[in-house]
Amino acid sequence: MPSLFASYLRVYEPLTAFDRDRQAYWRRYAQEGRAVTPQEGPVRQRTAVIEALGAGWTRLPDLPDEAYLLETGEGMLVCPWNLRIRVAEAALSARDGVPAVLADAFVPPVLAGQAKAAVEDWRSGARVLEHGVPRLHEQIATWGVPLRWFVLVDPPERELVVEPGQRMLRYRTEISKARRRSSRALSVLRKSVGEAPITQAVEEVARWLEEFHPRSMVELDYGGLVDRLSEETLRGDDSPALVGAGLAGLARGEAEEASAAYDKLVARWRAIQLLERCN
Repeated sequence: MPSLFASYLRVYEPLTAFDRDRQAYWRRYAQEGRAVTPQEGPVRQRTAVIEALGAGWTRLPDLPDEAYLLETGEGMLVCPWNLRIRVAEAALSARDGVPAVLADAFVPPVLAGQAKAAVEDWRSGARVLEHGVPRLHEQIATWGVPLRWFVLVDPPERELVVEPGQRMLRYRTEISKARRRSSRALSVLRKSVGEAPITQAVEEVARWLEEFHPRSMVELDYGGLVDRLSEETLRGDDSPALVGAGLAGLARGEAEEASAAYDKLVARWRAIQLLERCN
């Protein structure tokens, strides 16, 4: 389930990426003013998922289609929430590490089977073939930002607001730029460190981006993390620059420079992750 102290990687697609029925739906959705902002959305998503978890558990619920909308000079872009898949993932997560008797009482095996099938179909691409839409448009990470996400953005793309009640830090970029950056990073990592976990992680996010329309927008949003970080920390955050410096060092064969940037980045986000234990 979405966490208030989470970061988000989103892809907004143009209406032309959807079939005619979906295009008409999203136009009505926008005209009726139903969309919420990324600042309000996580709480609304969390509420919808929690309510669905207590809905009797006879089948996966059919939840209304919701999305974030982004207006650009070229038209409206849409980032669907795909709440049904979120509920299925939450159902499976609820059974993890719980004694079978309790797990079956909360999430009956028949429902767990439906949830597993829904998630596996989605991840395997069956959803793409059946409905003509990509997989999940939003990735969520709790208590931190995965380092691989910073590969996709550049410092000048940062948007920062630190006014009371309106704190926000995000990066937005064209998906074409994000793809080029991930491709360059993969080339450097494969030559310098081989098929290491960081290489595989970057490759995974690069493959995810390939599923979307070429005129999409990518958004890296610090989400609720901004409420746990001081204004000074937010203003001084240069994580994308550190990732860029580390990759540049690797490309030049300067291991010490790359290691210094990586160590600084890891230490910064480890400190943020440790805040979870203080919560």
